[in-house]
Amino acid sequence: MGLRPASLDGVTAWEEVADGVFRRRYQPHDVSVCVVRGTGGLLVCDTRSSHREADEIRADLKELGTQPVRWVVNTHAHFDHSFGNARFGPESDLGAPIYGHELVPAHLDAYERPMLGRWIEAGKEPAGEWREVVITAPTVLVADAMTLDLGGGQAAELRYLGRGHTDNDLLVHLPDAGVWLAGDLIEESGPPLYGGGGFPMDWPVTIGRLRAAMAPGDVLVPGHGAVVDATFAAAQQEQLTAVAALVTELHAADVPEEQAVAAGGGRWPFPADGMAAAVHEGYAQLNGLPPGPWWR
Repeated sequence: MGLRPASLDGVTAWEEVADGVFRRRYQPHDVSVCVVRGTGGLLVCDTRSSHREADEIRADLKELGTQPVRWVVNTHAHFDHSFGNARFGPESDLGAPIYGHELVPAHLDAYERPMLGRWIEAGKEPAGEWREVVITAPTVLVADAMTLDLGGGQAAELRYLGRGHTDNDLLVHLPDAGVWLAGDLIEESGPPLYGGGGFPMDWPVTIGRLRAAMAPGDVLVPGHGAVVDATFAAAQQEQLTAVAALVTELHAADVPEEQAVAAGGGRWPFPADGMAAAVHEGYAQLNGLPPGPWWR
């Protein structure tokens, strides 16, 4: 999968999105880490890219008080959202359960472990941090839905609405706050990222389900970028639909995969340099094949 720029503007302190719901934007990759403060403790959503980055989160949590971390949720398996799991999970001193979609373990094996191995072998910087990573799968696997009791009647609903950015995108819905922690199903600081085991044909349909589930006034916290609303989600769904339609058209015309980006010309709704991965994954779907890493 591609990497996001490391120099985007970001929040450098905890931002209270709604009552008791905080997020902080971290570099590199402008990753949003979210925290829900319940009466029973803290829920942490996503753990960043390494042990050291996870430890930075842990240090910053002290700014929110002394409550313990009782729940950790991975929005999906990608390295920048899950490689810090070991510093929060049952083998750490925090001992928190980690919740994730039931397909996360298979994705870690198919994509993230081989990618980490290549990075270590190539000496990719920061080499020391990559060598320290112990990829840690969620300890509690979610199928379609699960509700966590955060105490005091406060609930966090874990919702799986379908395939999109990956086949394991899990949303955290906080109905009392009117907030959805959307992971990379929605992206604001750059175009939606294809190429990490995604499903371009399904993605706009899944966004449609998300929009249908939202209540008036609900806000979305993307995995990368500023907080957005239903209007933004509708616009992004339209762009994702345009990608799916163009990939379908090119595939039906028997345009070879390696020529498809150029053949699409100026009709791509996102920068062309990110569309090779969309074509690869879209063609795989249309051929009835698993997407496979597009960089092979």
